[in-house]
Amino acid sequence: MTAKGNVPGIDTTKPHSARMYDYYLGGKTHYEVDVQAAEAVIATVPFAGAMARANRDFMVRATRWLATEAGISQFLDIGSGIPTEPNLHQVAQSVAPEARVVYTDSDPIVLQYAQALLHSTPEGRTAYLQADAVQPETIIDSDELHATLDLSLPVALSVNALFHFVPDEQGPYEILAGLLKRLPSGSYLCLSHATSDIDDPALAALGRDVEEIYARGGTTLRLRSGAEIARFFEGLELVEPGIVMAHDWRPEPGTTTELQEGRPSMLAGVARKP
Repeated sequence: MTAKGNVPGIDTTKPHSARMYDYYLGGKTHYEVDVQAAEAVIATVPFAGAMARANRDFMVRATRWLATEAGISQFLDIGSGIPTEPNLHQVAQSVAPEARVVYTDSDPIVLQYAQALLHSTPEGRTAYLQADAVQPETIIDSDELHATLDLSLPVALSVNALFHFVPDEQGPYEILAGLLKRLPSGSYLCLSHATSDIDDPALAALGRDVEEIYARGGTTLRLRSGAEIARFFEGLELVEPGIVMAHDWRPEPGTTTELQEGRPSMLAGVARKP
């Protein structure tokens, strides 16, 4: 066990997606059960860690673009996960010191480490809210959110690597539409999502195996097609280059990805609410 002791409310008998993601990223906030499940995924898809890092790098680039090019100074990060530097507020406040960020997650272990998310610049502000994305009203109507963000002004809604853990029967499209409805014109959606649209049939088959590994641990992983992921962006104005693999979204000049040619990360995109 590398996480803090047995935190109340945490089931250490089952792997958790946030702690597995922490393991993929090389973090230390996970338990042996998470290591076993993550290693099973890595045994199936050896570049799983590279996929996770590509997704994290997308968050950094997208947040920086939103804070600079789009002029956004308010961020709502749902499903923020275990803190991993650079955290979203560090990226945003490095270019916009006045930026305000609200983080939310449903995993009790994230709460134990949330202090790392609260070291804001003097000009800005951060807050953490323990809430479940499948109950969006507990987020959007919370006192913590309204004390930090002004919903009359544009907000960037960040839902990276979140909705592939929300099965169809829980209404992922309706959840997102409800959240966006409460945000004003000029707000942005930043979303990444694991996909089943992979050119290599062998890799596509491995995706089904990974879904099964998560299912054995009690977590639904729902890989979606490109068309299904595009539905999340309906009614919004996509920012170039549109919906692409995370490592292909505005890569930094001169940088290279650790993913080999043809290997996927996640589909990702940024879009503006008209």
